[in-house]
Amino acid sequence: MKELKPAILMCLFFTLLCGGLYPALVTGIGQALFPRQANGSLIFDQGGRLVGSTLIGQPFTAPRYFWPRPSATAGFPYNPMASGGSNLGPTNPALLATVTERVGALRATGITGPIPADLVLASASGLDPHLSPAAARLQIPRIAKARGISEETVAGLVTSHTEAGQFGVPGAPRVNVLAVNLALDGISR
Repeated sequence: MKELKPAILMCLFFTLLCGGLYPALVTGIGQALFPRQANGSLIFDQGGRLVGSTLIGQPFTAPRYFWPRPSATAGFPYNPMASGGSNLGPTNPALLATVTERVGALRATGITGPIPADLVLASASGLDPHLSPAAARLQIPRIAKARGISEETVAGLVTSHTEAGQFGVPGAPRVNVLAVNLALDGISR
């Protein structure tokens, strides 16, 4: 009994500290210093309606929009509850068939030449909201034709929505698909 009482008290103390006080402190600091990020990096349209997050991809399939990187999530595409890649190796027949199908669908839209990997392969999470600038530029002619605007206008949007590495660290440039599609909708009104 002598050892049991301190063990129970220490368990209660650390449960309160690690399960209550620390999470409350971190949440409070996050809300005070980084409220946008702490609340999911949400994006609202010009009318104030929630349209998504900068952190999770969305399925765009209409020719007038940039198409995102494919999602590997099971069931509903870009489902954050089912995040994860396909775990198929590069020689797996199922992956090869999927990639061949995706390449065929892109070729059917008039795309010629090399196709960037991010247009036919899902990311490790299956939720990637970004495309490479090369993958975005490849879609410019289709989008300009579907919207009846110049390719230069669409290319300007891609350039203005190209982000560099995070936190000042050099990294691969990327284009947030939801942000550039909202900008497209903004100029088409």
